[in-house]
Amino acid sequence: MQTQACQALDRAHHLHPFTDFKALGEEGCRVITRAEGVYIHDSEGHRILDGMAGLWCVNLGYGRRELVEAATEQMAELPYYNTFFKTTHPPVARLAEKLCDLAPAHINHVFFTGSGSEANDTVLRMVRRYWALEGKPEKQWIIGRENGYHGSTVAGLSLGGMAPMHDQGGPCVPGITHVRQPYWFGEGQDQSPEAFGRACAAALEEKILELGEDKVAAFIAEPVQGAGGAIMPPASYWPAIKAVLAKYDILLVADEVICGFGRLGEWFGSQHFGLEPDLMPIAKGLSSGYLPIGGVLVGDRVADTLIEAGGEFFHGFTYSGHPTCAAVALKNLELLEAEGVVERVRDDLGPYLAERWAELGDHPVVGEARSLGLMGALELIDPATGERFDKALSAGNLCRDICFATGLVMRSVGDTMIIAPPLVITRDEIDELVRLARQALDETARRLADRHAAAPSTALHQEEIRA
Repeated sequence: MQTQACQALDRAHHLHPFTDFKALGEEGCRVITRAEGVYIHDSEGHRILDGMAGLWCVNLGYGRRELVEAATEQMAELPYYNTFFKTTHPPVARLAEKLCDLAPAHINHVFFTGSGSEANDTVLRMVRRYWALEGKPEKQWIIGRENGYHGSTVAGLSLGGMAPMHDQGGPCVPGITHVRQPYWFGEGQDQSPEAFGRACAAALEEKILELGEDKVAAFIAEPVQGAGGAIMPPASYWPAIKAVLAKYDILLVADEVICGFGRLGEWFGSQHFGLEPDLMPIAKGLSSGYLPIGGVLVGDRVADTLIEAGGEFFHGFTYSGHPTCAAVALKNLELLEAEGVVERVRDDLGPYLAERWAELGDHPVVGEARSLGLMGALELIDPATGERFDKALSAGNLCRDICFATGLVMRSVGDTMIIAPPLVITRDEIDELVRLARQALDETARRLADRHAAAPSTALHQEEIRA
């Protein structure tokens, strides 16, 4: 299909996620037609290095025939059946066993969903059900983090702390509140990182005491905030958080939708930070994005109560444990394990990316270059002031669009640029990623300098910013 024909069909009928529908219709969308390894290709013949692994999910890269064959074989044998009504099937049973083998030792059960958002809906139900069965139904409050992301369903956006989503999604689910995020560059530079991490944990304790420790059920957080801007917490943060939760007997929900399956150089981000969560929502890298599947890994403390005292759990989805999705996810995990992908991220690719990515910290428009495993962020700043660019300049969106034109997918979160490439990226491809990122930064700096000179009042038109 020709580019313009596809764009016309898309404009006429397709409402995209997280999109200004009118603006996209006027501009026209990019048409992606195929992909291989760490590269995507558009309908105009451009090859683009996918620095975001799709949406944090294509861990094994594109074009893995083994995953296609797993789907084909399963669809020929049993394309679909539900797991309601006292039924199961081999793919879901084997996948459940494999996940529990990979998870921390205290986790031995999994509840399957179709996505990360559904997984976090399930978390909300499980947490409140658990405390009711424990004879403490008043423990209802769940505390999340400002700027945290846990999906876009009503429960997911409520658990997350993104104000624009709350503004469009209200009223949110009651009994959910938020505390400050461990974002040192954005919010804590008046303190050392260590002091700031402890201050964020102190804010959690203050919120628990404000609500009443007998009313708080759980704290939910990503090991590293992904959609919020690849925010790596100070080293002091998680140990201090663990101490607070233990002090008041509050469940820990570690949202592993982005960090899980090797992104940080361990099977789960919780293992990198030495956490022992009670519940772990999973998705994305579980199938390397080849088919939609998610779930909740449930620790023994919660699972034992739900099993022994819970009776029927009135919750589930048509596609919970979908056999074809489960077969692909199982093959994906087997390949990650057999090829030593997670260990290579930990021992080789993660450290190499950290070395090369840090070099971008010397760029005039970069205030901080940080990375962990195969996740990285660049904080854009005005070199004239050392502070953030004026919001009217929309520097992050400008840089993102320049990246695409340059041949690199790099996502913008405000004026924070983030990457999370496929875990099978090579050192040479990391070199290419860094080269393309620097090239995009150079062009971003040039255009922003031109606009400063042309429009010192910063009253710029949106169409200029998108140029």
